[in-house]
Amino acid sequence: MLKRCCFILSFLAAACILVFTFTAGSTATGQTSGLEPSTGIHVYLDELPVSFDVPPQIYDGRTLSPFRALAEAMHVQVDWDGATNTVTARNAQTTVLLQIGNATAYLNNSPVNLDVPPMLVNNRTLIPLRFFSEAFQCRVEWEGATNSARIFSPPAAMAVTAFYALGDTATSSWTGLFGTPFPNTAGGHTDQVSRLALGWYSLDQDGNLLTSSSTGWQKPEGWQSVLAAAKAYHLETEMVVHLTDGAGTLSNLLANPSAMHNAVTGIAEEAAGYSGVNLDFEGLGLSGQGEELTKVRERYIEFVRLLTVALKADNLKLTLSLHPLNSAYRGYDYQALGELADQIIVMAYDYGPKPEPADLVLQAVEETTAAVPAGKVLLGISLPGETPQSILVKAGIAKRYNLGGLALWRLGLVPDEAWDTLRSTILAHRALSGIE
Repeated sequence: MLKRCCFILSFLAAACILVFTFTAGSTATGQTSGLEPSTGIHVYLDELPVSFDVPPQIYDGRTLSPFRALAEAMHVQVDWDGATNTVTARNAQTTVLLQIGNATAYLNNSPVNLDVPPMLVNNRTLIPLRFFSEAFQCRVEWEGATNSARIFSPPAAMAVTAFYALGDTATSSWTGLFGTPFPNTAGGHTDQVSRLALGWYSLDQDGNLLTSSSTGWQKPEGWQSVLAAAKAYHLETEMVVHLTDGAGTLSNLLANPSAMHNAVTGIAEEAAGYSGVNLDFEGLGLSGQGEELTKVRERYIEFVRLLTVALKADNLKLTLSLHPLNSAYRGYDYQALGELADQIIVMAYDYGPKPEPADLVLQAVEETTAAVPAGKVLLGISLPGETPQSILVKAGIAKRYNLGGLALWRLGLVPDEAWDTLRSTILAHRALSGIE
């Protein structure tokens, strides 16, 4: 605090003897000679563009960026003191102090000499992009051919759910997780996973719980070994109940109160061996409009409500895997479902092109977080159709919107380079579930 006070007093004294003079809406006096006209400088954070109301500038060969838009994209708290022309930016680990026209910045109260000082341009504060980004543990790359600054934020702690399904020898979920054939175990990729969503269950239209289904999901031999290994590596487990409406099975179930009661009872009894339930009811609302569509949504909400009550009696969590709101399936009232469930996985894939178009994934996330608190939302990623760069984009979306985490489809289909990319940007953690 003493250093900061001295710093501010020194600046005020300097201002009194007119070392620097400022005019609102202009650059600092004496600095304009090095300011180069903007030539379409692009700034990307985790491969997503950052938008500015005033374009970044080049000054003496250094990139200056409007501070507030950049800081907010990085989830850094910023404060502007107009009396002293001082910017303060902070997160849990770092505090940065910058002052217009002053080539000395303070990083956690330690002085740092800047190549160029912050300045005012069109009434916006521009700060040295590289210094600011690196102060908050970001990596910065300059791409001269495209005039692009690419910023990569440090790995963020998030919950990571990984879907576990059957597979042949080449696509075994067990090997994909533990890095060794069944029944042996090793650390493998367990460091990048918080919980396993075990795709072992389905239902018939009468609500009977099934351990095999026509879609191929089934409870495998040796399932007890999966649960034991998950416990040994401190991974939560969810029983996934997967059902599609292709033949009307799901709609018939939800239209029958007796079948719904039967299904809820069977799921709740089986869930005792897990940390919670992942309800993956797909295909609702593909057809139907008006009152018919409203009934579809209301019936699904009622099923979720009944299941939530049953699970909470045993202190178990409920996750819903849902089609995105910008898909063809309109049978999901996100706001109502978000109030009932502990987590929502938005399955933002199967749009057609591969990798999944970032603009559609962004739209799905924005529509979801408009209805559900971001901390409850996990972004579903179908990894087989993604590239290392597109994975950075998808993870960057989750980080930009402060989502609760990621959901990966599926173990056994994730190439090593995808795991490497995930490690560079996400730290899977278990704090959300109380597991250390």
